[in-house]
Amino acid sequence: MDFRSELKERMLVGDGAMGTLLYSYGIDQCYEEINCTNTDKIESIHRAYLEAGADILQTNTYGANFNKLKRYGLEEEVSRINRQGVSIAKQVAKGKAYVFGTIGAQRSIRKSDLSIEEIKRGFREQLYSLLLEDPDGILLETFYDFEELETVLQIAKKETDLPIIANVSMHELGNLQNGFHLNEAFQKLEYLGADVVGVNCRLGPHHMIRALEEVKLPMQASIAIYPNASLPDYVDGRLVYKAEPEYFGSSALELRKQGATIIGGCCGTTPLHIQAVNEMIGTLAPVKEKITKARHIEIIEVNNQKQELALHEKAKTDRTILVELDPPKKLGIETFMAGAEALKKAGVDSITLADNSLASPRISNSTLANLLKAELGVNPMVHITCRDRNLIGLQSHLMGLHTVGLDEVLVITGDPSKIGDFPGATSVYDLSSFDLISLVKQFNEGYSYSGQSLGKRANFKISAAFNPNVKYLDKAVQRMEKKIACGAHSFLTQPVYSVEQIEEVYQATKHLETPIFMGIMPLTSTRNAEFIHNEIPGIKLPDSVRKAMASAGADPVKSRIEAINIARELVDAAQERFKGIYLITPFLRYEMTAELTTYIKDHDRKQTSEVAGHE
Repeated sequence: MDFRSELKERMLVGDGAMGTLLYSYGIDQCYEEINCTNTDKIESIHRAYLEAGADILQTNTYGANFNKLKRYGLEEEVSRINRQGVSIAKQVAKGKAYVFGTIGAQRSIRKSDLSIEEIKRGFREQLYSLLLEDPDGILLETFYDFEELETVLQIAKKETDLPIIANVSMHELGNLQNGFHLNEAFQKLEYLGADVVGVNCRLGPHHMIRALEEVKLPMQASIAIYPNASLPDYVDGRLVYKAEPEYFGSSALELRKQGATIIGGCCGTTPLHIQAVNEMIGTLAPVKEKITKARHIEIIEVNNQKQELALHEKAKTDRTILVELDPPKKLGIETFMAGAEALKKAGVDSITLADNSLASPRISNSTLANLLKAELGVNPMVHITCRDRNLIGLQSHLMGLHTVGLDEVLVITGDPSKIGDFPGATSVYDLSSFDLISLVKQFNEGYSYSGQSLGKRANFKISAAFNPNVKYLDKAVQRMEKKIACGAHSFLTQPVYSVEQIEEVYQATKHLETPIFMGIMPLTSTRNAEFIHNEIPGIKLPDSVRKAMASAGADPVKSRIEAINIARELVDAAQERFKGIYLITPFLRYEMTAELTTYIKDHDRKQTSEVAGHE
């Protein structure tokens, strides 16, 4: 009897974790490489699962793709490792169990690290290598990113007629990362041709059973469930799973009741867990019908409150001025608040607050933004970096910003910790700026990163960074376009110091409808000019600017006059081409950016008067 036919007649038992056992043996190397360096070890684990009653053996090839093997310098060994993985499992099975070539997901939390094209290339190479050894089927597992699973499943269906098991993984009970309910995901995978649709990893039996309660039996496909042994505990630097095999085995009966036809194990499971499953369901037939629990659909509230006109919307038609004012590095905010008040009186549309700029600790920008809004009536823009918070912290931070009505945000990568005051501090970077923009957009749709409902839609206006100080401007523009696709509403540029560069940026970006705020930061002295020119990567000041600042010498009054004149020239050029102006206050010298704001306002009033006079 072949695999597909047998699935209709009886329950099948999958094997358990490979990595858990290798980890318990103290092995500290690429687990997939052991296929070639310690064949007996892999063979003994397969044999233990076979003897425990497993009907399906997974090859030890979960991470044996180009992108993951590259971490170990093994990217040229993809074919050898995969082929050996199938060969070992087949030598053990000898017709007593099915051997499925296992392919794991390639994407991590940082979705942008791998493009779909890179994933396709890595998947095809691994798939072809497995198929050369004639496995009984292909098992795709631990896919949190549904887009990736859809992509590789379609490739697999075109390349082979072998049975395919397609397993998703859930961050939250019943929901996938993209917001899909598990039932929707199963329906989609069945439509794409999976013979078996399933779930593995992350959750233990209890939560898997609860998730399945809301899942209907597929029309043709079967269901596979590979739970973890339990939720993990962290003991002495190690993850420990404490569920007893008896509990795991008894859970198999309830999983069967909820429609599972294949039951195996993932992290923390051992041959004892699989033996317990086999003893419970090894002779039973799959259920043909089940009562599906009504799905609880949470209504996501739409924010109907009247909102202040978004900065990016205003900048499409009217002059819009943003001024960056860095939070202080010391306790005490008197100077900062005085600067903010001066900027408000000058007529700025928003004060932007950096998030520990230059990787140096400062007073929390969200706290100061709250004060600006409450005490001065200023509309603040809060910068959010990827550097200081992990994925949990970022989501908590976003929920906090939404709660207090701080909706204007600038999403940036953030300078690495090694350049700041504490070079030994950790730079987190769980997400890239592209990923974080996508996450903020997902909050606006009412879902967390894991796909869990937030109960309400956020209303963030998402700005992103654009660095024109690069060798290849067209590449930087391509990054802009990618950020727009992720959800960016506008861009703030790094400071520029020449009229010619402003024109170059205009020509390179005039096809975009997304507003751009041109960045201008006044110089403060000749020393400051030389530092920027010689030590800030990518920024080169024109000779005329350096000479003008040098002519002022060490005289602070003359230096300020020259700096303002240079900045005015840049402002004039920017105003002709862009509605958005982004003034960056140097060293809390807010008098300079307030004066430039007044200059811009006077310029606009004069132009308006001239137009009215001609009419």
